[in-house]
Amino acid sequence: MKNIKVLGIGCTKCSQTYQMISETADNLGLEIQLEKIEKAPEIVKFGVMTTPAVVVDGKVVHAGGLPQLSQIETWLKS
Repeated sequence: MKNIKVLGIGCTKCSQTYQMISETADNLGLEIQLEKIEKAPEIVKFGVMTTPAVVVDGKVVHAGGLPQLSQIETWLKS
C-alpha cells in the first residue's frame, strides 16, 4: 500500500491536490494511506519550499501547483 502525504498549510490548491489523489485512487480501485500535513515545521522537514507538495513512500515527487492527473496515476501505479 502506498503511503502518500500532501504537504500544505491549508490553501485551496493543497485541498484540491488531496482530493485529486483520493479520487484517482478510488477510480483505479487502489487502497492507499493518504495524509495531509499542514504544520509548517513538519513540512520543512521534507525540504519543501513551495506547496502543495506530494510525498510518496517518503520521497518528494511534486512541489508547487496542482499535479496533473497523469502524474498522480503514475505515482499510484508505480
